[in-house]
Amino acid sequence: MSAGHLKEQTETRMKQKQLTLRSIIFGSLGSIIITTSSIYIALRMGSLPWPTIFVAILSMTLLKGFGQTNQNEINVTHTAMSAGAMVAGGLAFTIPGIWIIDRKMDIGYGIVAFIAIFGTVLGLIFTFIMRKHFIEHKKYQYPIGTAAAETVKAGYNKEKGKYLFSMLGLSAIFTAARDGLKIIPSTWEATSLASKNIFLGARISPMAIGIGYIIGPKHTSVWFLGALISYLGIIPIGLSQEWFVNLDVAESFKNSLGIGLMVGAGIAIIFKDILPQAKHIYRSIFTQKGAEKWLPLIFAFMALLLTVLTGMGFMLSVLTITGVWLTTSMSATITGQTGINPMNSFAIIVLLAIKAFIDLGGSTAIFVAAIVAVACGLTGDVLNDYKAGYILKTDPKSQFVSEAIGGIIGAVVATAVLFIMLSAFKEIGPGTELPAPQAFATSSLISGIPHMKAFLTGLFIGIILYMLNFPAMMLGLGIYLPVFISSTAFIGGLIHIIVKKVFKMDQEDKGVIVASGLLGGEGVTGVAVAITRVISGT
Repeated sequence: MSAGHLKEQTETRMKQKQLTLRSIIFGSLGSIIITTSSIYIALRMGSLPWPTIFVAILSMTLLKGFGQTNQNEINVTHTAMSAGAMVAGGLAFTIPGIWIIDRKMDIGYGIVAFIAIFGTVLGLIFTFIMRKHFIEHKKYQYPIGTAAAETVKAGYNKEKGKYLFSMLGLSAIFTAARDGLKIIPSTWEATSLASKNIFLGARISPMAIGIGYIIGPKHTSVWFLGALISYLGIIPIGLSQEWFVNLDVAESFKNSLGIGLMVGAGIAIIFKDILPQAKHIYRSIFTQKGAEKWLPLIFAFMALLLTVLTGMGFMLSVLTITGVWLTTSMSATITGQTGINPMNSFAIIVLLAIKAFIDLGGSTAIFVAAIVAVACGLTGDVLNDYKAGYILKTDPKSQFVSEAIGGIIGAVVATAVLFIMLSAFKEIGPGTELPAPQAFATSSLISGIPHMKAFLTGLFIGIILYMLNFPAMMLGLGIYLPVFISSTAFIGGLIHIIVKKVFKMDQEDKGVIVASGLLGGEGVTGVAVAITRVISGT
């Protein structure tokens, strides 16, 4: 047998190695790490970038270190690793709203874990149904999945690993010094301007810079524009002109406006991107053959299970699952087109729709929002991974199994870390170390929209802007989030421009790797500091 033929046979066998024992083990361990980091990032920043490049390189590093591997095994491994991140985001963007409404609310670990797992399972089912439409038929770009595939195709080299892990280590040391030893301040604030009701500053955070770099200059600029509208316009001008009686009312106005913009953009997605394609998107459920024909019965059983274990009414359970069905399609569309997945906005849309017909209690409403947010978050991640798999010719069934393992692990770990963070920091919400702005938005809608006129104005503007292809979701996020977060993310976007202009494209790719390391280092270390607080009782 010739050497060339032997090499061809070896390559063929390696292509068949996809869902392996080590891919499951490494993927599961990676899911734990990424989920832990993501809960912290989501609570501190109110935004959660995709960990895709980070896990792609991490997967390559581990698998290369343990012998020969191939693109498909790497892809399956990082599919599991990233799954827990968006589950964590769905939880962090909703569940803390329970404690924001009532810090003494007694919600146990078991019920929150069930909600997380339930949303994960729904997300897995709907994305498996929609895969062919969005990946093979529509062939949306899914920029995050495409980037992951290109990273894997480029192959692992020591230089990439050096950049990733050195930045991860530096970010971890910085975070430990800031949060653990308290020798570095967490924020910088222009105190001289505060007397004029101009609140400007920046969070001293490598994670925030990394987020801004990965999101890119276009979206971070719009994000920061929203912050400027709030903190240089609405608040100081409104107070000076006596449009608002005090700062709290001004904050209420700008928060309602920002939430309205995000919800308006979500509604516009339905009319612009979903309804014109509804026939092709949704008919797949009713034309399934084989095991898929049992889906209606499966959903009925899940509605019954949700009713029994949470105390939600059966009709509410059915409406929740129906809402997930609609919004996962929205998530699939917007993620495929832009790489952004506003999972919490989709949750708010479902919540508002259901509240129009059913009177919901605080915790029940949060549970509904959490299920939707988790399912939509996972949808974006799954379809990004399917896109990478489509490019690399990875078996979708292997990816589905890998995503399911990583997602379920993520649901369990995210719930545990959420309770640890609550125990360590004692308080969650605006003005605390864990502002959880997205969860605060959800809780605000449950308690009643603070300023209805501002909300409706924002909703109308959000619809118009999205129809005009303007990123209204990011503008609303900037208006709503604290300026400290927005300004640091904007700095990351500016650095992205500088890197792109000054360096070549391969250097820009290194920038993404560096940014991913900054995120991972601060995220994991932040949770480690929180665990230390719980253990020490400080």
